[in-house]
Amino acid sequence: MIDAHVHLRDWNQKEKESLEHGFKVAKKAHFTALFDMPNTDPPLTTKENILKRIKEAQKLDDSIFYGVYAGVTSDENQLSEVVELAKTNENVIGLKMYAGHSTGNMGLTSSLVQQKVYQLLVKNDYRGVLAVHCEKEELMDNSLYDKAKPETHLLARPAIAEIESVREQIEFVKNCGFKGTLHIAHISTKGAIDLVTKAKKEGIKVTSGATSHHALLNSSLAFTKDNLLKMNPPLRSEEDRLAVFNSLLSGQVDWIESDHAPHTLLDKQNGASGIPGFVGTLLLIKRLREANVGEKQLKNLLGNNQNKVFNLNLKITIPSNEMIEKALPNLRGEYFYDPFISLS
Repeated sequence: MIDAHVHLRDWNQKEKESLEHGFKVAKKAHFTALFDMPNTDPPLTTKENILKRIKEAQKLDDSIFYGVYAGVTSDENQLSEVVELAKTNENVIGLKMYAGHSTGNMGLTSSLVQQKVYQLLVKNDYRGVLAVHCEKEELMDNSLYDKAKPETHLLARPAIAEIESVREQIEFVKNCGFKGTLHIAHISTKGAIDLVTKAKKEGIKVTSGATSHHALLNSSLAFTKDNLLKMNPPLRSEEDRLAVFNSLLSGQVDWIESDHAPHTLLDKQNGASGIPGFVGTLLLIKRLREANVGEKQLKNLLGNNQNKVFNLNLKITIPSNEMIEKALPNLRGEYFYDPFISLS
């Protein structure tokens, strides 16, 4: 299976997780490919850091394909450098832009700056994947968030912030003539899914990924002490959750991605966003099977579509429910908190 969206930490965040530990847990959960996000510390925005990261990962386990997204900034020279890497290094599987601030503060929050990125990608003839964290900064209000009241995170980052950011990214693709694939990461709202579906019908190259937490959990569960279920984007309404789940069945959403993002307990108490994700994906596979999803569709969601979009040829095998049941006990205790362990 391919997990096209993970945060394996390490380096200056080794207390959260190391590359070695992330590989070990992913392998227990039957993943054979991991695509890592650039908001590491230091971030994967320079050729030096990106190549160092790939080299360290490849020393760990050659049975797992390790890809990275190069982080996008508004600097033209930096953008040209990472585009060249993506064109020439098979492990640099795409680029990542944060249209709103999240962990790591890599956000390019200005619409003008975001449009400039698309223009520069066209200028550099980039035709690969641009994954975007879609939350429109001016529609969010972090002053509404009180870490003593975890539910306020939902008010600070409302659904409309995602929807309008997705709408904007699609317009940038149209207006700038971007020839690559726009990927909407961790899509979480019915409105955003509808926009992506409409864009596809118009012939725009756009994909989306959904997480197990947005497909299985809703905002009623966000009222937990210590901010344990805090993530970006937040858990949504039951209507949105159901839309995400059903879109996996219908194929409107292209793949499952875990957004695996572990933290320490102290981090979570202080308001860090992110949860472990490998167990959640296994549980989602079971739930989709209970909803009569076909094995062909599961294979599309967990590898075939990613192979096609990222121009890869990785072997895709989906664990049976029996294999999942055998794996779950071996995954307990790997993280101080994993909401899906109790649900499994």
